[in-house]
Amino acid sequence: MAEHPNVTVVRELMAAFNEGDDERIRARMADDVTWHMIGGETTEGLEALAGAMSAMDDDFSITTDLHDILGNDEHVIALVSATANVGGQSFQYRTAEIMHVEDGKITERWAFSDDTAAINEFFGRFS
Repeated sequence: MAEHPNVTVVRELMAAFNEGDDERIRARMADDVTWHMIGGETTEGLEALAGAMSAMDDDFSITTDLHDILGNDEHVIALVSATANVGGQSFQYRTAEIMHVEDGKITERWAFSDDTAAINEFFGRFS
């Protein structure tokens, strides 16, 4: 059975994050994307999201290891192990990434983690 096209969109987004390919990341996001940060603020719009992510150190990266992924015509859920590297420090965590996908673009994202407090503490040092 072929993979659902929305699953392919999210799989490609994860690969672009791993490669640090901002152009491919942007290509998978709707201009009016809503991005709910884990335990934090909600960011509205692609430009605002790009600005929030670029506010991190130059050596900021998140790499993902996709454990499992499933999707349908509206939603994709990805179970992810992630490693964030910021300012020479590294942090590993797991999330369930939930995304709305329309016309090949991610329109909204939520994530739930195994330890929201630890994620907020780690990223809070760099904001």
